[in-house]
Amino acid sequence: MKKRIIALTALMLALLCVLSIVGCEPKRDPNTLRVGASITPHAEILEVCKPIMAEKGFTLEIIEYTDYVQPNKNVEDGELDANYFQHKPYMDNFNEENKTHLVSVAAVHYEPFGLYPGKTKAIKSLKDGATIAIPNDGTNEARALMLLEQEGLIKLKADVGFTATVLDIAENPKKLDIKEVEAAQLARSLADVDMAVINGNYAIQAGLNVAKDAIAIESQDSSAAVTYANILCVKEGMENDAAVLALIECLTSEEVKTFINDTYAGSVVPMF
Repeated sequence: MKKRIIALTALMLALLCVLSIVGCEPKRDPNTLRVGASITPHAEILEVCKPIMAEKGFTLEIIEYTDYVQPNKNVEDGELDANYFQHKPYMDNFNEENKTHLVSVAAVHYEPFGLYPGKTKAIKSLKDGATIAIPNDGTNEARALMLLEQEGLIKLKADVGFTATVLDIAENPKKLDIKEVEAAQLARSLADVDMAVINGNYAIQAGLNVAKDAIAIESQDSSAAVTYANILCVKEGMENDAAVLALIECLTSEEVKTFINDTYAGSVVPMF
């Protein structure tokens, strides 16, 4: 009996210790907002918001990421309060595949996709069997294929829309080798392929300007402009957080619009 009492007492003490530790965990500072962002242009745009947020009584912490996965995981697990790097179709696809609970709270800007020359400098010079690199992640792959279709290089199956993959190519008269590559590696691949369709932020990061360097550009009046607007993302339940609302106001301010237009010369287009 004594042994049971001792064991029970030890268990209760252990539970009390655990509860004590949990109770002592630091809580989120409501006046500090931790936001994950791609280096370019997202983190640069957020830097413009720092003094504006400070005037509103909030500290904006910007954590830079070079991939499209970790910033979503970190919003879901609470390490970040928000992120700014993706468009809604990518977020929706991420939620579906990872059972996460991410939501969009603002559409901020649009980055036109561009087709950039590698070993071949003009579309008319593409030979049969030429290699074109495109992003390998779901929604961006579809967007890249739609740009190739826009330029008459391929034809996609009817009504496939933003779910298109290379398997949905109905016609490929030049028998182009469409090579799926991780988005972050596309600019580096240019030396090895004839052309590449590159995401806006990675093109900027590589020193490419879609208005000057691309040989074909996604139409700015296309459905992609609205569909693929880059968003501020939070975990469900944070939509009306005071710091989040303050950041939305900052990101859609005239100061930010002017910065985007003056800095990126058409590579980034405000959506407000």
